[in-house]
Amino acid sequence: MSTVSIIVPCYNEQNTICLLLDALYAQDYPRSEIGVIIADGLSTDRTREEIVSFQASHPDLSVLTIDNLDRTIPTGLNRAIEVAQGDIIVRLDAHSIPRPDYVSRIVKALESGLGDNVGGIWEIQPGGNGWQANSISKAAAHVLGVGDALYRYTNHAQIVDTVPFGAFYRSLIDQIGPYDEALLTNEDYEFNTRLRKAGGTIWLDPSIRSIYFARSTYRELANQYWRYGYWKTQMLRRYPDTIKWRQALPPLFILSLAALLILAVWFPIAIWILLAEVMIYTLVLLMVGIQLSIKHRDPALLMGVPLAIVTMHFSWGSAFLRGMFKKA
Repeated sequence: MSTVSIIVPCYNEQNTICLLLDALYAQDYPRSEIGVIIADGLSTDRTREEIVSFQASHPDLSVLTIDNLDRTIPTGLNRAIEVAQGDIIVRLDAHSIPRPDYVSRIVKALESGLGDNVGGIWEIQPGGNGWQANSISKAAAHVLGVGDALYRYTNHAQIVDTVPFGAFYRSLIDQIGPYDEALLTNEDYEFNTRLRKAGGTIWLDPSIRSIYFARSTYRELANQYWRYGYWKTQMLRRYPDTIKWRQALPPLFILSLAALLILAVWFPIAIWILLAEVMIYTLVLLMVGIQLSIKHRDPALLMGVPLAIVTMHFSWGSAFLRGMFKKA
């Protein structure tokens, strides 16, 4: 039976770290074959105390906490991998709650040779209370908000370009190298890009599921997608051939609005094209808001979801354009 090391980068996660640990304790895979390694970025809240309390009440699950002095996700992952003893590495997040069969399904998929890196579906839930958090969680699982990021909504197992929280044999690190510590975001996608270029396969299995808590406010969402957009351009500097249509649309949309606004100074027809573009975009957003508000019987989604999608598009697109002209 394969041994499993579950690696978790963490910083100030006192509210969610025990939810993750409880879910790992409830796995149907033998506990004696699981080791959990938490790379903590020197948390300033009660994260460490929560972990110690869990260890005291659950001594039959191995939980190791190490310091992540650089306080970034890729450094945390790499420090955890360096001390991992398992045959299989399972990368998880302190904001996630894997289903009880998560590890066993991961191991089965890897042992069956379905992929070199295996992952599953996010069941996105609100990261807080209130209409903003609820609207953000619905937008983060809708195709208009996330494009062809299949791990957020598909029901079909298939080969994909990336998965969140992938799992792979420890020996893969020896073949393609660890996570790139120069990328503060998009480290998973970059890792999977190297894997694909080396001839490897990434497998998405919808039966492998975990709950993921979305951001709770529009401000947090904007900061998150700004990071995503900016660091995506830094990764594309190395792999320009990996850009996807979903990544190009937001910056192109923002550029078109700016170009039409400038052209309107000399060509009056440009203002009409600009208005038409904005009206079509607004109409599509409202249709999504209406659809989801009816589906979930929540009137707040009528405006809440469009606002979340606008925040995602404009934060990501603006940061992408910023990153094109500023190298990290």
